[in-house]
Amino acid sequence: MTKTIDTTGKDRVIIFDTTLRDGEQSPGASMTLEEKIQVADLLDEMGVDVIEAGFPIASNGDFEAVSEIAKRVKRAVVCGLARASQNDIDRAAEALRHAERRRIHTFIGTSPLHRQYQLQLSTEQVYEKVIASVTRARSHTDDVEWSPMDATRTEHDFLCRVVEAAIKAGATTINIPDTVGYATPEEFRSLIAMLIARVPNADKAVFSTHCHDDLGMAVANSLGGLLGGARQIECTINGLGERAGNAALEEVVMAIRTRGDVLPFYTNVDASMLVRASKLVSSVSAFPVQYNKAIVGKNAFAHESGIHQDGVLKNAQTYEIMTPESVGLKESSLVMGKHSGRHAFREKLGELGFQLGDNAFEDAFRRFKDLADRKKHVFDEDIEALVEDEVATRSELIKVIALTVIAGTGGPQKAIITLDVDGRHETREATGNGPVDATFNAIKSIIPNKAKLSLFQVHAVTEGTDAQAEVSVRLEEDGKSVTARAADPDTLVSAAKAYVSAVNKLMTRRAKTAPAAVAEAG
Repeated sequence: MTKTIDTTGKDRVIIFDTTLRDGEQSPGASMTLEEKIQVADLLDEMGVDVIEAGFPIASNGDFEAVSEIAKRVKRAVVCGLARASQNDIDRAAEALRHAERRRIHTFIGTSPLHRQYQLQLSTEQVYEKVIASVTRARSHTDDVEWSPMDATRTEHDFLCRVVEAAIKAGATTINIPDTVGYATPEEFRSLIAMLIARVPNADKAVFSTHCHDDLGMAVANSLGGLLGGARQIECTINGLGERAGNAALEEVVMAIRTRGDVLPFYTNVDASMLVRASKLVSSVSAFPVQYNKAIVGKNAFAHESGIHQDGVLKNAQTYEIMTPESVGLKESSLVMGKHSGRHAFREKLGELGFQLGDNAFEDAFRRFKDLADRKKHVFDEDIEALVEDEVATRSELIKVIALTVIAGTGGPQKAIITLDVDGRHETREATGNGPVDATFNAIKSIIPNKAKLSLFQVHAVTEGTDAQAEVSVRLEEDGKSVTARAADPDTLVSAAKAYVSAVNKLMTRRAKTAPAAVAEAG
């Protein structure tokens, strides 16, 4: 059971999530509109205060995502990023116009390096742009955030000057980014404290942190910022973000919750949803979470050492400073196998958060039994993977029926595949440079396409040689990309299912865009 936090005498910390903006800027982490909406819905449900939904002027896709999220989100503030230019700011305002609560976040580089080499502007020109951009943003909304990019390498006198100007122009949140992850926790704490002490109108704005993890100190720096006087932390699920990533939301939230003795703060985030959010973002971004990742990693609450096991069995607090339930994990050690019945399987689904109708339950149970015949133990992660795979494929027009692959060193690799294409079975065979290539070639002989395979990623759902393989596939066509995933104990079967699922998404996208193209041509 989740422990209630005593917030008496504590300051609230605003959690600003930028997974959909800064997180998506990770190379290879782009999400579809549908996936972004999924993430935004969950962030809103779990109590995140501000959702930075994207950078509207960056692309039409980003604009559409921000616009759609602005229409859906009911609790959180929806934020759009904009550079210090009129076009950027107006585009952000347009994307946010349907939001119940909206924020424009505008920024400009302030360090000598950024002024001289990136912007090629003098200090006075940067100063004027700060005032102009914040004033423009304030004309659209009374919730304006301003950031001096590369603040930790900016001269203190100039930083104080531009922060004062931004607040005077109407900024209600001042975000101090450690853009390149350069600072140490004490430096960052001192920087925030210095700004609050020296800037005359500092009391009229909330100070915020935005720390990158290049030296592995993003979370520590963010918490240092709180101790210096900041009351907003910008972060991402799983620490997703450019280069080494951002401060991880789950680590920030649980550090505040667990160490209230030295961090007298609280957040509105429902911590019991952290694991769920981590899994969703990992899935849609195709970025696996490292096993030893704090809070949400697979091994975060696992104990293999005999000494640790003995201690935990006697009292969990000997080696656990928080409970698995507090972040959304289940303590159940029930091992599911081929002798498990429907009742036990339904109970396990309930524990994992799945509520299936009768037909869907029977399909899932059949798949579970098939899997149990092929595996010694079926873990929670296996069940989650097979149910999610079943849900994803139920509405698809094309399904994998059978696959045979001939591989090895002695001859060409060959694949024979049978697909159900809208109710009819078609079988083809093809060769390729390896078994996966042969499998994909066989699929393309049935469903011709010119999509480029831009991602092929495999990871084991659980441990052991009989573990299910989860395959993520990303296909690109006409400048757009789709990502799909599938799980199966046979890696090649999983690859085939993932590829076919991606092709289904491409076909759905074509069907949606074709009428619009016809109408435009008309």
